[in-house]
Amino acid sequence: MIRIGNASGFYGDRLSAVEEMLSDGELDFLTGDYLAELTMLILGRDRMKDPSLGYAKTFVKQMSANLALAQERGVRIVANAGGLNPAGLADRLRELVGEQGLDLAVAHVEGDDLRARADELGLAGRSGSAPLTANAYLGAFGIAAALDAGADIVVTGRVTDASLVVGPAAHAYGWAREDHDALAGAVVAGHVIECGAQATGGNFAGFTSLDPAALLHPGFPIAEVAADGSSVITKHDGTGGAVTVDTVTAQLTYEIAGAPYAGPDVVSWLDTVQLEQQGPDRVGISGVRGTPPPPDVKVCLNSFGGFRNSVELVLTGLDVDAKAALVRAQIEAALAASPAGMPETVEWQLDRTDVADPDTQARATSLLRCHVSAPSPDPVGRAFSGAAVEVALASYPGFTATRPPGAASPYGVYTAGFVPQSLVPHRVVLTDGSTIDVPPPTVTEPLPPVGARSGSRSSLRSASTDDGKGEVDTDAGQGAVPPDGRGASAASDRDPARTSRPLGDLAYARSGDKGGDANVGVWVRSDVPDPDGAYAWLLDALDDVVVRALLPEAAKLEIDIHPLPNLRAVNIVLHGFLGEGVAASTRFDPQAKALGEWLRARHVLIPEGLLP
Repeated sequence: MIRIGNASGFYGDRLSAVEEMLSDGELDFLTGDYLAELTMLILGRDRMKDPSLGYAKTFVKQMSANLALAQERGVRIVANAGGLNPAGLADRLRELVGEQGLDLAVAHVEGDDLRARADELGLAGRSGSAPLTANAYLGAFGIAAALDAGADIVVTGRVTDASLVVGPAAHAYGWAREDHDALAGAVVAGHVIECGAQATGGNFAGFTSLDPAALLHPGFPIAEVAADGSSVITKHDGTGGAVTVDTVTAQLTYEIAGAPYAGPDVVSWLDTVQLEQQGPDRVGISGVRGTPPPPDVKVCLNSFGGFRNSVELVLTGLDVDAKAALVRAQIEAALAASPAGMPETVEWQLDRTDVADPDTQARATSLLRCHVSAPSPDPVGRAFSGAAVEVALASYPGFTATRPPGAASPYGVYTAGFVPQSLVPHRVVLTDGSTIDVPPPTVTEPLPPVGARSGSRSSLRSASTDDGKGEVDTDAGQGAVPPDGRGASAASDRDPARTSRPLGDLAYARSGDKGGDANVGVWVRSDVPDPDGAYAWLLDALDDVVVRALLPEAAKLEIDIHPLPNLRAVNIVLHGFLGEGVAASTRFDPQAKALGEWLRARHVLIPEGLLP
């Protein structure tokens, strides 16, 4: 096996991780993921200020401190830190190599930046506007070609996150485009380790089951990838955190959209994944099947959305709804009368976090947020700030704000585009300036249609009363489980007694963003006494009706629910939950990172025999 480590899950991750991964054990390759949809917008702003930038500056700092160590340990480095300017980053790294007297060849992969061809390719941002960034998700064969040519360091622009692992594996084993199963296995390994410590216990719903001391400083993950694409996920001996079937499942069900996980090189079928705990901090991944990639490649588009502003007001004690109604009417009347005109959008969010007979002021408090946006700054700048502040002594009792509104600020909007792979250049530039063109796949297949499960009835009934604010009835199936061959009826017959418990007593979850969509992976905890029975119940329980009831803020949205039986998991996609993407979202959790924990906190009626 080759050992491929990860030292970054996002732009801003632990600065010392590169040195730790190089020093704490053996590696063949070290990867780093620095890009996300929001990061491309951040780098776009950097490039507007200085055309020589547009890459992850922290990566330069990490390399400056660790190039000599990487050469000494014989570890080759692959990172997507090039962002919008991989050529500029490669040049900077070559300067560092020369300054330190090292013998390291640096290559970069380019072709993903389609901004100059946006009109030609029909790529437009919000409302047809010109995109600020337009980057196609390239695959792994450019990275493999750079390594084949002898590069010690390969930096890329926008490639799929998993390509950082697939490229070294394809290079090491000589995989061809048609080796779909091997490629798919490496994609799954890459998807597990791409977010750094999330694979080793970080952000894990079952963190209370782990050693608290081990979580103080989790180690970063390693994928030991074999020639057939199977892998073992692990970490350096003696480092913090933990690698278990549950921590790996958490990452596999995160930021996906059903069983077919599509990329530019292969479609990896997540419903074929087999996991096995092979020892302490060692989880094997096998059985992954792959099929040809789709003919089109996804393009990340960031465009200018306009200007926005917000204010957060504190409502305390009694008559919360009446207080909110009063200040809302006052501010909206002031905005309507303003010479700057009414903002294009005015959005109010009231979070009733108060309780009856509160024993602290915080427990007597609710929060009212107002978000405004407009194409120009005038309606949401001083006009909005004045409307929100000038009522301070003329509004509800106890008027106060967590912060006053500031100046109008610009914001970006994410959209996805698609273009044929044949129209996207994929090129490797070596240290001597020579180039290698990487041809697109010759065999492609359209993706199967994606939609929600249909025809299932709910076996779950909510027992939550939401602190007296209204019972949520999710008894879509009157407590009955249809005899559909999945074993749920047998589980129900064995133990008809049910108890009101949080869903998290039976299941773990991890959630995140996919553009404007929110994604929640939910899977049966490994410590339940009857995992198969619990999964049969979970699969039947989390249908469309129940998900809408448990997550009422998504009740009017399109929802897809995908079963992943081998992982005893379901994947839930809430379309439009984050509006126009992370940069534009007005939710206090704009990346939906805590959405899964909200779902786990909801009380439902669970068969007692299924609980740990």
